[in-house]
Amino acid sequence: MTQNTLKWETFQEVDMRIGTIISVENFTEAKKPAYKLVVDFGPLGHLKTSAQITNLYSVTALIGKQVVAVVNFPPKQIANTMSACLILGGLSGGQEVVILQPERTVPNGTKVG
Repeated sequence: MTQNTLKWETFQEVDMRIGTIISVENFTEAKKPAYKLVVDFGPLGHLKTSAQITNLYSVTALIGKQVVAVVNFPPKQIANTMSACLILGGLSGGQEVVILQPERTVPNGTKVG
């Protein structure tokens, strides 16, 4: 059991959506190995982000992959890129991020919750 209890109203404020990765490139300006990604969220548009997932995922493996992301954080400057969403993942072995993704293909922009 976690030590902090989250109120339902607070959880409802987090806008998690399904999107499809449509563009990936190496993020050479980042401090740690990462990719720059563009994710298609359907009616919400295309959002840019970065992810430190280079050890488990190749550029070609990521193109077309659906992901779960938070889309209502304020934009965040990461090196020379503005990140507009946060792709969710779990830590494997305490170090490697494993991307959360839907079990089946769903329309881009589908709300999670």
